[in-house]
Amino acid sequence: MMAGGLVRSLVLILAVAICGAASVFQPISDSHRSAALDVFVPVDGSYKSLEEAYEALKTLEILGIDKKSDLSSAACENVVKVLASPSSTLKDAFYALSVNGILKCKSGEDVPKDIVSKLQAGVKDAKLLLDFYYSVRGLVLVKEQFSGTDLSLGDAEAVFRSVKALSQSDGRWRYSSSNPESSTFAAGLAFETLAGVISLAPSEIDQSLIQTLKTGILKVFDNIRKYDDGTFYFDESEGPISTTASVIRGLTSLAASDSTGLNLPGDKIVGLAKFFLGVGIPGDAKDFFNQIDALACLEDNRFSVPLILSLPSTVISLTKKEPLKVKVGTVLGSKAPALSVKLVQALSSGSKGSSVINNQELKFDAVSATYFLDSFPKNFDVGKYTFVFEILLDESANEKAYVTEAQIKVPVATTGAITIEDAEIAVLDSDVGSVESEKKLDLTKDGAVSLSANHLQKLRLSLQLTTPLGHVFKPHQAFLKLKHESQVEHIFLLKTSGKKSELVLDFLGLVEKLYYLSGKYEIQLTIGDASMENSLLSNIGHIELDLPQRPEKAASPPLQPTDPYSRYGPKAEISHIFRVPEKLPAKQLSLIFLGLIVLPFIGFLIGLTRLGVNIKSFPSSVGAATSALLFHGGIGAVLLLYVLFWVKLDLFTTLKALSLLGVFLLFVGHRTLSHLAAASNKLKSA
Repeated sequence: MMAGGLVRSLVLILAVAICGAASVFQPISDSHRSAALDVFVPVDGSYKSLEEAYEALKTLEILGIDKKSDLSSAACENVVKVLASPSSTLKDAFYALSVNGILKCKSGEDVPKDIVSKLQAGVKDAKLLLDFYYSVRGLVLVKEQFSGTDLSLGDAEAVFRSVKALSQSDGRWRYSSSNPESSTFAAGLAFETLAGVISLAPSEIDQSLIQTLKTGILKVFDNIRKYDDGTFYFDESEGPISTTASVIRGLTSLAASDSTGLNLPGDKIVGLAKFFLGVGIPGDAKDFFNQIDALACLEDNRFSVPLILSLPSTVISLTKKEPLKVKVGTVLGSKAPALSVKLVQALSSGSKGSSVINNQELKFDAVSATYFLDSFPKNFDVGKYTFVFEILLDESANEKAYVTEAQIKVPVATTGAITIEDAEIAVLDSDVGSVESEKKLDLTKDGAVSLSANHLQKLRLSLQLTTPLGHVFKPHQAFLKLKHESQVEHIFLLKTSGKKSELVLDFLGLVEKLYYLSGKYEIQLTIGDASMENSLLSNIGHIELDLPQRPEKAASPPLQPTDPYSRYGPKAEISHIFRVPEKLPAKQLSLIFLGLIVLPFIGFLIGLTRLGVNIKSFPSSVGAATSALLFHGGIGAVLLLYVLFWVKLDLFTTLKALSLLGVFLLFVGHRTLSHLAAASNKLKSA
C-alpha cells in the first residue's frame, strides 16, 4: 500500500513538474466531466462503501453531472441502514451523513437519535485524531441536515484543547498522543475538526486558543514546497494531492468561521490552485476527488477566490493572421468579474531581455468572454516567446473577493512560412576547392539532380532560410541523408553560419563511414521546426560515388533489418492439384464379385443340412426362441467386435464394449440354457 502510494506520488510530482515547466494552466473543463464518468463507475449500480459513494457523488455534483437518480436507490438503502444501526462505526456514520447531505435520504426533523448519541459519545471518549474528526464533523453534518437540532458542545474548549494537544512545533499533527509520527495530512484533518468544534461551541472560543491555532497554521506553511512558476503544494507519505487537498479543506473550513479571522496570502492561494490544475486529469478515483473537492473549496471560500488566466491555444500562426486569445475565469471555469487584461511584455527566447510588445491592453469580446489582441507589431516574427500578462480588477471591492498573480508568464510559439532561397548543390575538387559541377535546387521537385564524384572530391549543399520579416532562420532540424542502393543510410547535419545553412562532405575522410560502398546514393534533405509551417522533406536526386576497394580489415556494412510488417503482407498464391481419381471397374463386374462373396455363405448353409446338423432342440416358444436368437446374435457381435478391434478400435474402447456385451450374453445365455435344461428334464421324465 505504501509502495503503491509512493509510486503514485512520484508520478504525480513528475507530471506537475512537467506542467509547471510549461506554465500553462487550464480551468476545469468538459474533459474532466467526461473523465469523471469513466473514473467513478459503480459496480451493479452501487459502490463498495459509503466513502466511495460520497467521493463519487461529491465529485459529480461539483462538476454539474446529475447522476443522483441512478445512484440514490442503493446508496440511500445503505445510508438508512447505517443510521439505524447502533453498531455502526464513527467512520460509517460520518460517510452515511455525508451521502445523506447530497441525496437527502433522510431529512426534516427525523433525527437519527442513536447516531447522535454515538457521535456525542465519540467526542467525549475520543483519544485519536480520526475519532475526533469523524465525531465532530458528523455532528456538524447532523446540525446542517436536520432542522431544530441542538448539538452544541458544552465542553467545546476542552475538546479544542484535546485536539490542539496533538499538534507539533513544526506545524505537523499527530494521529494520537501515544504515536510520535506526525504529518501535514493530519494537520488538515485537525483544522477541519477544530472548525467543527468552533461551529458547535455554545459560546465563542477563547481568542488565545484561536491565536495559538493561527500561529500553528503559519508553521504549516513552513513545510510548503514550490516550483519556479509559482506552484505551491504539500507533500507527505499520503501523496501530494491528498496532502494538499487535506490542508485546503481544513483552512477553508476554518476561514468559514467569523471568529477565526483567517486570511491567507494571495500568492499561496493561486499557487495551490495552479498545483491542482497542473496535474491534469488523475486516473485514480481518490486523487480525482481530492483534486475537484480542493478546487471547489478554493472557489468557494471567505478569503479570496483565485482567478486563472489561460490561453485556448499557445500557438499563433502569422500566416493565417490568428489573433492572441486569452480567457480569465475561476478554477472551476466560472466567469470572472469585470476586469482588464494587459500584455505587459512579449520576450523573445532569442533576445536578451528585449520585448517586442509592451503594455498592450487586450480587447474584450463579451459573447465569447475572451480577451484578444487582433494585430501584432510589424517587428513580431516567428519564434518562441514568453508573454507576460497582468490582470487588473475594475472595482476595488473585487480586489478583496478575488486574487490573481502579479504577473502571469505564458510560453507562446508563433509559426509562419519560412522562405528557402539560393539552394544549390555542388561537387568540389578536393585539392583546390574548385567547383567541378554545380546545380541549382528546386526543392519542390523530387529527383531532379544527378551527380557523380569519387573519393578525392567533396559534396557541398548550401541554402538560405529566412523568416517572413527577412531574418535568418535557424531550424531545429536540418540534415541530409545519403541512402545507398543496398539500403545503408548515413545522416549529416547542416550548420548555420552567417546567413547560410551549409554542409560540406569530404568523401576522402568518409570512405570508412561509407564502408567503401561505391554505387548510387539517394540524396534526401529534411528541414523542420516547430515554428516552420512549411517543413520540408525533399528527395533531391542521386549521386554516383566511386570509392576505393574495401581493405580486408575494414568494417563491413551492417546487415539491414527486414521490414517487420512484411510478414503480414500478401503471400504467394498456392496452386494445388488434387489426385486424379482412380478408374473404377464396371458396375456389372462389381455385382458379379458380390455374388461370388455371398456364394460361400449359401454353400455353408447347404453344407449344414447335408451334414445333418440337429436344430430340432431350437426353442419353439416365442420367449425362449427370442433368447436363443439374442444369444447367438451376441456371440456374433463379440466376433464382430474382435474384427473391429483389429481394424480400428483401441483397447479401452473394445474392453468397454466387451463388458457390456458380456453382461448381455450372461443374461440371455442363462435363459437359453435354462430352457434347454427344462426341456431335457421333461423328456427324461416322460
